[in-house]
Formats: sequence, structure tokens, C-alpha cells
Amino acid sequence: MAKLIPSLVAVALSTAIAGCSPAEQQDPKVTINTNPYPSTYHVLPNSTTLLKNAIVLTGTGQRIDGADVLIKDGKISAVGPQLSDEGAVVIDVKGKWITPGIIDVHSHLGVYPSPNAESHNDGNEMTNPVTAEVWAEHSVWPQDPGFNRAREGGVTTLQILPGSANLIGGRGVTLKNVPATTMQAMKFPNAPYGLKMACGENPKSLYGSRNELPMTRMGNMAGYRTAFIQATEYKRAWDKYDADYAAGKNPLVPERDLMKDTLKGVLEGDILIHNHCYKAEEMAMMIDLGKEFGYHAGTFHHAVEAYKIADLLAENGNCAAMWPDWWGFKLEAYDMVLENVAIVDAVKNACAIVHSDSGVTIQRLNQETAKIMHNANENGFDLKEEHVIGWLTANAAKSLGISDKTGSLEKGKNADVVVWNTNPFSVYAQAEQVFIDGAKVYDRQDPTYQAKSDFMLGQQ
Repeated sequence: MAKLIPSLVAVALSTAIAGCSPAEQQDPKVTINTNPYPSTYHVLPNSTTLLKNAIVLTGTGQRIDGADVLIKDGKISAVGPQLSDEGAVVIDVKGKWITPGIIDVHSHLGVYPSPNAESHNDGNEMTNPVTAEVWAEHSVWPQDPGFNRAREGGVTTLQILPGSANLIGGRGVTLKNVPATTMQAMKFPNAPYGLKMACGENPKSLYGSRNELPMTRMGNMAGYRTAFIQATEYKRAWDKYDADYAAGKNPLVPERDLMKDTLKGVLEGDILIHNHCYKAEEMAMMIDLGKEFGYHAGTFHHAVEAYKIADLLAENGNCAAMWPDWWGFKLEAYDMVLENVAIVDAVKNACAIVHSDSGVTIQRLNQETAKIMHNANENGFDLKEEHVIGWLTANAAKSLGISDKTGSLEKGKNADVVVWNTNPFSVYAQAEQVFIDGAKVYDRQDPTYQAKSDFMLGQQ
């Protein structure tokens, strides 16, 4: 036994030395920059402002007559009667109405700008059914005069989306509607990215005409599923890399793929789905697609048949962004009712939104909403202004993932505020003053606050 001791000691020493040896030499950790084009937005010059004696719709379902709104440090400081603040600029708006700034969740301003010219048609990358790698922000032309026209209609925030030619059309970007020379200077800080998807006729018609997949709705579904299968494997590869690196190993870095980066962001819950989808059965299918791959199906846009599945949408927490009366321009848009938004809204926990998808109707979304309220009330509903304003504000903010920052006149939220000359749902309504983060960005009576695009300077 004594002769075995030296060898046992050697083994023990060897084991001890191995246990004390440093970890495998690691290369620098590789991480994906999820925001390589960051916002450079800065709040415009502003002062403490007290708006007095208005009819206020808070965006939370409340109407307060004879109320004041105090704006301080770019935020809503207080809403209620008989407010005061030493040093505030006091504006008497007696008889006028105040609402949160309007939010349009579906716009193509800047990517399909005015004037409508082929050289500016930058909203649809119609080269592949899946183009998740493209980002609408890389096409935005901030000098689009449409931004100014929208601001004159009370729009303070808007999401710019790619078009609907592809199954997966690319990322959308949320902008603050401030005059700027760069997209980054308009970009809403820390707003989640959106991903534009499209059901139905558009993708299958375009690619079917080329004898490519998809040619049918079952081809559409196969295309989505194939893309998310690839994204799932891509995410698994990066998750393994991160875990191995954390364990002290020196793993090979997965190969970057811009398309799969975006879909990985969806799977991780960082990028929100915005899906062009008209028909009830297709929206139901897209909800199940999300469940198959573990992501939320997000907001359905246009949603002409949303009234048929209002309970399903509410149950799954899906918003529906709809028009008041656009229908019949193609077969999948045929089965419409003018009470669509109201029916969706009537279900508990619903998230009904009115959107534009138009450089024209974005200028009067308040009156688009009024049409819905009128048609619905003519047919047995009892909708009030203090409720339906949420279709343009609070619900829209929820859809974009920014409801903690804007969408209602609650203390601490961004002071995105519109002063209207009368009931905003009147045909005679005009936005008189518009504030973004407490800074006045539009005044109907003061040319100083009537921004003009560089493109329009010198135009007759």
C-alpha cells in the first residue's frame, strides 16, 4: 500500500491544479444592438401652462366641465376645477374642449409622402414575401407636408408602418409629430418597435401573380410558420451562446441575420405585432399562430369583420384598429357593418381603435370617430364623447406600448394636449392649439406655430 501513496498524491495534486486553473480564454462577448438608430428627440422649449375653464375629456372615460389643465415640466401636473400655479402662463379657454393628443396607430406618412411620386414610394419592399429585415424608419421623409397637416388635426403621435404587400413587411416606428429634419429627431424615445404583417388578398395576389408562394391563404399560413420556425431556431442558437458564455465557455457566435433578428424580437416580446387583417376567420387563425410560437398576436388593422369575433379579441387581449366606413373595395372588405367599432368596443376588456391609413383622414380622425358614434347611437348604442375619445388616445397608446407615457390626461404623463374650438366630434371642430410634451407645436391663430415643410417653401 505504501508504494501506491506517491501515485495517489500525484493524482490529487493534478486534480487540485486542474480545479484551480483559469476558465477557458473567452473572446469578447458579442451582443446585438437592438436600437442602432436611437431617438435624438428633445422636448421643445416650453413653460408652465395653465389652461382654464374648459370641457375636458381625460381619455380615461371622464368628462369634467369647467375644468383646468396644468402643464408643468412637459407633464400633466393636474386636471380639475379652480387650479392655480404661481408663474404659469394662463390661457382662458372657456367654452372650448380639451382632449389628449390624438394617436394614429396606422400611418404611411413619410414613406408614402406628398407629393405622390414614384421616387418617394418607399413603403413596400415587394421583393420577397418575408421582409422582416426592413425598417420603415429608414424610408421616412420628415419633410412630408402631411406631418404638418396631421398636427393641425390634433395628431401628436403616430406609427409609421410598411405597406401590406408582404406576409411580413418589416418594422414600424412610432414618432412624435414634431417638426424635424431627421427621423431620429421625431422618434418616440423607448417606444417598442412594431412588426407589420398582412393576411389575405394582398400577399397571395402579388406573389401568386408571379407563380410564387404564397398563391393561396394556406400558402400565407405556411409562409408565416416557416419564418417563425427559422426564428425559433435562431433564438435558440443565441440563447445557447449567451448561456455558454455565462458559464465561462468560449462558444462560436451565431451568424447574424437581420430578418431573424426582428422575428427573434417578436418571440422575446420586445416587438409588437400589427397585422393587416380583414376577415374574422383569418384573425382567429393569426391568434392561434401566435400561440403556436409563443408570441402575442397584437393589434389587427382594418379588421372589417372584427365585430364577428369581438369576444375572441377581448379574451386574447387583441386591439382592433378600424375605419368608420371604408368597405367593399375588395372582396375581403365586403362584409362590413357601420357599427363595427362600437360592437368590438361593447365587449368587456375590449380595445377598439380608430385609425386612418390615409394622409387625408389622418387630418380629421375626430370626425371619423364622430361618424361611428352617430351610426352606433342611431342603432341602439349610447356612446358618449368621454368614452369614444379613448378610441383615438388611450386605446391607441395601449396598442403601441406607450400607455404609461401618453394617451390620457393623467398626472405624470406627457403633456400631449389638444384644445378644440368646440366639441371635437362636431363637423365644425378645429384644433386650435396643440401641445407635445408641454411645448406648443401648433396654434391656429399664430403663424409662429404653423410649421412649414422645407419642400413647401416657395411653392405657389
